[in-house]
Amino acid sequence: MTLEEALNDTAQLVARTVDQLLPRPEDAEAKLLEAMRYAMTGGKRLRPFLALQSGRLFGVDEANMVRVAVAVECIHAYSLIHDDLPAMDNDTLRRGQPTTHVRFDEATAILAGDALQAMAFEILANPLTHSDPYVRCNLILALSKAAGCHGMVGGQMIDLECENMNPNIGMVTRLHQMKTGALIAFSCESGAIMGRASKEPTHALRAFAHDLGLAFQVVDDLLDVEGDPEIMGKSAGKDTESGKATFISILGLDRSREQAEYLSSQARTHLDLFDEKADLLRDVSKFVLTRHK
Repeated sequence: MTLEEALNDTAQLVARTVDQLLPRPEDAEAKLLEAMRYAMTGGKRLRPFLALQSGRLFGVDEANMVRVAVAVECIHAYSLIHDDLPAMDNDTLRRGQPTTHVRFDEATAILAGDALQAMAFEILANPLTHSDPYVRCNLILALSKAAGCHGMVGGQMIDLECENMNPNIGMVTRLHQMKTGALIAFSCESGAIMGRASKEPTHALRAFAHDLGLAFQVVDDLLDVEGDPEIMGKSAGKDTESGKATFISILGLDRSREQAEYLSSQARTHLDLFDEKADLLRDVSKFVLTRHK
């Protein structure tokens, strides 16, 4: 299976599972559920892909692992809803369509994000995800850390604080390790948690995720400068307009490209112990360098 085929399969699998988990009721909360479904539509599904591939390394059943993949996507979608709000990044376009607060309204968007966050942990806590409550607790603990004040949300706060400042490369790297890398790291480690893996492969996946997440963010910064909004499905140039600190603003375009290539190459070295079983993960580390959205 090629990487493109695997990504498409992941997208379809996630879409089917979301359909099952998010019904279409006609009662009072129908608008909320519609907004949640809307926010969960489209996207690269990179994080669910990483979760499913990490699960396959340890022989985790796909029916169980896809629930973890959807939980990760719920957290990611909620973060995008809130990031796009006028109080945050004030974006009107996401994944080629109006952002959730534009399509509905700000109050509905906030509530949809809140509900998706709660839904992620509801999925992980359900015995359908794993029969062992200890494993489910470990999943919940790991995802809450990745999404919370020392992870994604903390990184977003640092991002806001860094606007119109002159942070150094260390601060920008930490910012993105938290804002982007923490959820990618959980996605990569979730299969090891589900498969009750030993420390060595878990550490290898954590190291892979660290370098992959930073490479992804460097390329994201490059796309904000050089990307085509029509292809990306979102606005370009927002970071420069808002005075945000990025890898580009500190390293420049050429050094940033070199850094992304180095991180991508280094990420692959961490997968040596998995042999050919990790080929699709190796492919995705190359894909992040050539993506256009």
